[in-house]
Amino acid sequence: MKKIGLLSDTHGYINDDILHHLKLCDEIWHAGDFGSLEVIEKLSAIKPLRGVYGNIDGTKIKALFPENLIFNIEGLNIMMQHIGGYPGKYVKGIKEKIIENEIKLFISGHSHILKIMYDNKLNCLHMNPGAAGKQGWHTKRTLIKFEVDNDKFSNCEVVELN
Repeated sequence: MKKIGLLSDTHGYINDDILHHLKLCDEIWHAGDFGSLEVIEKLSAIKPLRGVYGNIDGTKIKALFPENLIFNIEGLNIMMQHIGGYPGKYVKGIKEKIIENEIKLFISGHSHILKIMYDNKLNCLHMNPGAAGKQGWHTKRTLIKFEVDNDKFSNCEVVELN
């Protein structure tokens, strides 16, 4: 079993509240728009970090993280891409990648809108953790914590940040 902390769109902002909620996780996943190397350093200092770059991330961050990440954890194929859309409104090429790679969890960021929804047509869960940073039009800063165990998701918790 793995406890996952999922966030996105920090836009260079990281504080003790974010770190507090992630310290009990086994891994941290960031769905793009880190905004600074400091965010990466602070997150990776507390737990293993997986992520993708976002549209605001510069060349240094793009050298560290891919645009699209596909990996397997606890028997589940997972895909992450910052600008990816959501069920019924995927960006071009995402639906095909989900099908081709038998993805069971598709993660995106970018919209600053917290969204957890199931795509019945593709048999795939979609998560967008909203935005953990302060830049943008969102009114609530959020992240998601959940567990992955033997190809199942459980204990999903939406965290509203201070």
